[in-house]
Amino acid sequence: MFNQKGGVGKTTTCVNLCCAFTEAGRKTLVVDCDPQGHSTSGLGINKHNAAPNTYHVLIEGVPAEKAVISTPYGDVIPCNKDLFGSGIQLAETSGREKVLKNALAPLRERYDFILVDCPALLELLTLNALCAADSVLIPVQCEYLALEGLSELMGTLRMVRRSLNPDLAVEGVVLTMYDGRTNLSLQVANAVKKHMKQAVFKTAIPRNVRLSEAPSHGMPVLRYDPSSRGAYAYRQLAEEILAQNPKGR
Repeated sequence: MFNQKGGVGKTTTCVNLCCAFTEAGRKTLVVDCDPQGHSTSGLGINKHNAAPNTYHVLIEGVPAEKAVISTPYGDVIPCNKDLFGSGIQLAETSGREKVLKNALAPLRERYDFILVDCPALLELLTLNALCAADSVLIPVQCEYLALEGLSELMGTLRMVRRSLNPDLAVEGVVLTMYDGRTNLSLQVANAVKKHMKQAVFKTAIPRNVRLSEAPSHGMPVLRYDPSSRGAYAYRQLAEEILAQNPKGR
């Protein structure tokens, strides 16, 4: 899950897709690479005392499988503020952009999907995620500056393909915080579809109070309020992704 702009729904998408894939019988792992640890807490884990976590895997060389925590919604390698400043420590590591890829290699065959929640900033943590990934899912908020940010993001992906991960694909673009009653949402949606064409998922994630409430209860909206519009939308998005990847990745 990647977008250089914050507040676009990366974590919400990560947590709810994990739950949706798990409900569909797919073994799924979330790797929380955002020092804020919102995916960790959104899956019901106390991020403050979660150890070992992503920091220990990346910086101290703890085997990734030892950091995995199982939840009712899927598995997670947790994260917290330990990861702040880790980019400085990673910079001193040999093969610094591929530490996460190497750490996750033993887990790839155990899971149908591994979802990595990236920080918004383009830093070594994010580059590690992009090097480890087969594809990128891009949440785009339906607001005025969305296209400007999307253009910058695609430039970043081209740079990563040239120098670090030539096989990196775009899984798709998902429109978030969509309100079909407003001209702004409709205009942004049309502009993104014109720019990205078939890469845009048919499912758009609506603005929904339940989506905002669910993280404070430590659960995905699919469990917090399964009948909500937000839960329905994320199930639909998961079905689209499963159709593209019937055997996972």
